[in-house]
Amino acid sequence: MQTSIIHQSLDLDELLGRLIAEHLQDDNQLAIWRFPKSNVLHVLIDTTKNIKRVSLDLEELPSGFIVHPFEDQVDQKAYFLEASNYFTIQLNVPLEEQEAPYFEEKSIKDPQTIHELIRKSFASINSSGESIEDIAYTKEDFIDLVEKGIETIREGKLSKIVPAKLKRLPLSEDFNLITSLHRLLESYPNAFINFFHIPGIGTWIGASPETLIQTKGKEFYTMSLAGTQKAQGDNPIKNAAWTQKEIEEQALVSRYIVDCFKKIRLREYSEQGPKTVIAGNLLHLRSDFTVDMEATNFPQLGSVMLKLLHPTSAVCGMPRKEAFEFLRTHERFNRSLFAGFIGPVNMDGETRIFVNLRTARLLEKEALLYAGAGVTEDSNPEKEWEETEMKCDIIGNFLKTSKA
Repeated sequence: MQTSIIHQSLDLDELLGRLIAEHLQDDNQLAIWRFPKSNVLHVLIDTTKNIKRVSLDLEELPSGFIVHPFEDQVDQKAYFLEASNYFTIQLNVPLEEQEAPYFEEKSIKDPQTIHELIRKSFASINSSGESIEDIAYTKEDFIDLVEKGIETIREGKLSKIVPAKLKRLPLSEDFNLITSLHRLLESYPNAFINFFHIPGIGTWIGASPETLIQTKGKEFYTMSLAGTQKAQGDNPIKNAAWTQKEIEEQALVSRYIVDCFKKIRLREYSEQGPKTVIAGNLLHLRSDFTVDMEATNFPQLGSVMLKLLHPTSAVCGMPRKEAFEFLRTHERFNRSLFAGFIGPVNMDGETRIFVNLRTARLLEKEALLYAGAGVTEDSNPEKEWEETEMKCDIIGNFLKTSKA
């Protein structure tokens, strides 16, 4: 559903500020995103005042935006934002040259009021009801978790584990959400830039590099993404040198996808890679998998693979059941929506679901950053810590800057 209000005097930041402030103030649900390698910003607003949870039968869902936590052992349902209003903005076209159907003229205009309303809308409890102020996590906690993981792997109980950490980042008084979002859009053209708000559940901002599943027309797509190193030099992809540990880590993820295909007796698929790809200031190894859903007579492949893949070995470990139980026992915090999945469903003829990585939970006075590292028998705990620091910086560096 679209309206057709044109505001020729506003720039993009003013538009987004007024839009977000108005709908956060009204307790509406909101999702804003830009796909990798795209110049189109998508805006979805759910004005129903109803926090909805839906099953993962994607093909049966209406148009909307789906948000699923890392852990959901109760009913495997996801939060769903209905497209009460939906429109797009061309980022490479001046606003005065396009329709910008986004809010009524009665909306808030004062920049300081907008800033204050947005900050006050950031909640102070997470989706499990746990007080954020009670969460503490240190480098020693993470190192200890990695060492436990390595010990469990050497005992033969796991082949890989992906421990995560939580990092608290104080937000300055003049922290500006719109500035941070705009700079993410400019800085990470190859990432899924996203911002979403569900009252009582949370407000998140992120730049995910990893597609979980995509369906468009007759094609299904997924990827295996693992291995991390810092991008260096004028041609970082050409300069990349991968260790055996990183190559094997990525191969484990690829094998898991192939095993999922085997479980459903799917043999006709295309695999390309691995190849080095860049995501912000980091490099990863990636393999791409595609399936012709028409030729294989598998129209529900998106839903089936989503249920099989999550949580992937890239965010959990291998074997998946044992790795999940290890994390449940030893991780000292609730991952909440980190390492879950997010994305638009049945919008503009396609569904694109991303793993919720390189992400931050926004609170009134601080942000919670999350990051994980793939641990194998050859892992060095200190280097795994450094990897998580680099991953946290992808979002954290954009939240530290307070210029409006």
